[in-house]
Amino acid sequence: MTDQSSQAKYSRGRLFSHFDNTDPSQHGPKWDELWREDFHPWDNGTPNPAFIEVLTEHRNLFEDPPEGRKRKALVPGCGRGYDVLLLAAHGYDAYGLEISAKALENAKRVEGEKSGEDIYKTKEGVERGKVTWLAGDFFKGDFQKDVEGETFDLIYDYTFLSALPPSMRPAWSKRMTELLAPKGRLVCLEWPTDKPSSEGGPPWSLPSKVYKCHLQHPGEELPYDKDSDLKEADIRGQSNSIGLISVAHFQPKRTFQSRGYDAEGNVTDWIGVWKR
Repeated sequence: MTDQSSQAKYSRGRLFSHFDNTDPSQHGPKWDELWREDFHPWDNGTPNPAFIEVLTEHRNLFEDPPEGRKRKALVPGCGRGYDVLLLAAHGYDAYGLEISAKALENAKRVEGEKSGEDIYKTKEGVERGKVTWLAGDFFKGDFQKDVEGETFDLIYDYTFLSALPPSMRPAWSKRMTELLAPKGRLVCLEWPTDKPSSEGGPPWSLPSKVYKCHLQHPGEELPYDKDSDLKEADIRGQSNSIGLISVAHFQPKRTFQSRGYDAEGNVTDWIGVWKR
């Protein structure tokens, strides 16, 4: 076993034991504990290349903002905030939301060190967006008092849903519909898509059908088997009255080398873009 695979196995085991038998309502403080212990194996030190690809090569998927108004973007579970800084460089007023105070402390430090440099340099033809760090619970909405208009033109989910146990997926999908602006886009970088659901989490297995079914049926309790595998065939109807609509679903050209590829070197991540 290589050092990298040994480290990955250790990290998965530590994450599993850290959250095992913990009520989901107490997961917020548990994540903060990991940040305070400087244990964050999900942090790659940079935005995922797949998200950079979306912003630079698939701009046609996004609506232009009304004249005189900047688009707003939200990154829930933003960690050290790399994606928030990237979105600001692309002209979004970017909001990074974290339940961990220690993670936000890290994000503010990274902003001071990296903002405006390299991939975070303001893109040609756009006015740099404002960066705002929000402390709060994604599901409670206490953070929205600090957001003008309270909804977002772009919401980006990567490693956020995978951190949540399956029991929280109905609330996650419903909350996304509430936070997404009428012409907004939800971008989901789907990972890990090839992990057996029986292995538990975090990170929890997220095949594409999980995103599809929950976003088409926000707030609904959907059927799962004993191994936490979604029983798609047992779901009735294409969507409910507040279900989101798929705009695009494709595999990126590249993703993080440390994850998102199978043993043969094929990309296993997917990009899903959704609208109301």
